[in-house]
Amino acid sequence: MYSKQWTRIILITSPFAIALSLLLSILYGAKHLSADIVFTSLIHFDPGNTDHQIIWHSRIPRAAGALLIGAALAVSGALMQGITRNYLASPSIMGVSDGSAFIITLCMVLLPQSSSIEMIIYSFIGSALGAVLVFTLAAMMPNGFTPVQLAIIGTVTSMLLSSLSAAMSIYFQISQDLSFWYSARLHQMNPDFLKLAAPFFLIGIVMAISLSKKVTAVSLGDDISKSLGQKKKTIKIMAMLAVIILTGSAVALAGKIAFVGLVVPHITRFLVGSDYSRLIPCSCILGGIFLTLCDLASRFINYPFETPIEVVTSIIGVPFFLYLIKRKGGEQNG
Repeated sequence: MYSKQWTRIILITSPFAIALSLLLSILYGAKHLSADIVFTSLIHFDPGNTDHQIIWHSRIPRAAGALLIGAALAVSGALMQGITRNYLASPSIMGVSDGSAFIITLCMVLLPQSSSIEMIIYSFIGSALGAVLVFTLAAMMPNGFTPVQLAIIGTVTSMLLSSLSAAMSIYFQISQDLSFWYSARLHQMNPDFLKLAAPFFLIGIVMAISLSKKVTAVSLGDDISKSLGQKKKTIKIMAMLAVIILTGSAVALAGKIAFVGLVVPHITRFLVGSDYSRLIPCSCILGGIFLTLCDLASRFINYPFETPIEVVTSIIGVPFFLYLIKRKGGEQNG
């Protein structure tokens, strides 16, 4: 009952919360813009007005990108935690994000003239590579693996892929280009790239919501999912495909952003419970708002300079990660 009340509160207030977070993101930055200027630019755009140019070509794409990426990473984390029954699962910890960045680095070396859509596809391939590496290594454990062990395998795999990317960037002298993907900065959001990636975000989120009830069954354990007639393997494959689409799109658009997929699903689970038909839509909403507000904070930590968004998410995420390990130890999600 309590979780259903929170679900209603989140769904009812979400339009206002999203609108407020977007408005704050558009208003505040290196140059403060008044609400009058923002509303005037929305109603009557003047190409010769510098403030209007900033709003339409920088602030709005940045705010929209943060909202989409936050939603995508939060939903990805919720899906991964559900299908693996691992409370530490998230794209950044399980090698999915670093796999995407690694393949993008490789393509920058081998195929430097790749188009935007090709970069998104390469990012999907990299996300799949990272996930396959982590779960293959975990499957080789002789006596199975605990959530903490899986997180360690994911972290080591991420470090390996990140090191290989760094080595290639130094050898082929593309470090400056690569820094975007490993020190994500949302202020470099490309409006055309955002338009191209938006349909992939939509596809991934629709897939996740359509799988939500089945993921709930899988998260309850093998015996229960079998008794409910669920095809566990098919559900996991489809859920991971949604994770690959969402994470790959996020990394291709703005680079690697850590801990959103870990923190937001846990906060959402605390509020709405473990029913994924509520957890996934609410994670989508809260994830978008969370990253938009983190991006807003990144503008003021070292004002007037930009702080990489991953620094802000890590300040929140690392203590949260350690708290989960201390509190839950090696147990699985029930």
